[in-house]
Amino acid sequence: MGKLFDPVFMVESVPEILTALPVTLFLALFSAVIGLVIAMVTALIRYFDVRIFSPICKVYVSFTRGTPMLVQIMLVYFGLPLTLKLLNEVWGTDFNINSVPRLAFAIIALSLNGGAFMSETIRSSLLAVDLGQLEAAYSVNMTTSQALRRIIVPQAFSIAIPPLANTLVSMLKDTSLVFTISIIDLMARARIVGARGYRFFEIYVVVSIIYWVLCTFLSRLFVMAEKRARRHERTFAS
Repeated sequence: MGKLFDPVFMVESVPEILTALPVTLFLALFSAVIGLVIAMVTALIRYFDVRIFSPICKVYVSFTRGTPMLVQIMLVYFGLPLTLKLLNEVWGTDFNINSVPRLAFAIIALSLNGGAFMSETIRSSLLAVDLGQLEAAYSVNMTTSQALRRIIVPQAFSIAIPPLANTLVSMLKDTSLVFTISIIDLMARARIVGARGYRFFEIYVVVSIIYWVLCTFLSRLFVMAEKRARRHERTFAS
């Protein structure tokens, strides 16, 4: 009978699992950036209650927050090629659907998911800023974009940092689901290594520690960013 637990195999597997770390970080970084752009646009549309677009954004946020991340990945992975095929037929184009890399599907799914959650954080942070400040900006002939950039958004940003940090940490963890569409990230590499020696428990211990370290590091960065933002607030108030 073999060992019940093999710490040597666990330690030796770490370097090979870490070879997939760049893919996980790439997915998390690009998805976070695109998600923040989506979130900001969505939040502003709902904040100003833009006709036609506001209801669409509400449905998007509600659907995304009400369905599992894994389902959303599958919807993008199988739905986007069908959409491109339909566009080829309607517009008479010849776009090669097979040329779209799997990473693109994963980034789209993660970005849309993160954008929906972060949009609610940003919208609630904007609403937390006294509306009188926006009216005061108008009274001194500021445009809406100037008022947002100079007064509203900086205050809302400091309020939004903690919940945004939680969402971005969740996005990093959600990258572990992309192995379902055959992307070799940390989770997929761990499964491959585990299957080789039939030591799945040891491998999952390793990958859980890696994710824990990454998420802890990211959380620390956001704590530092929040302290810095609060310090600027105190300086401005004094």
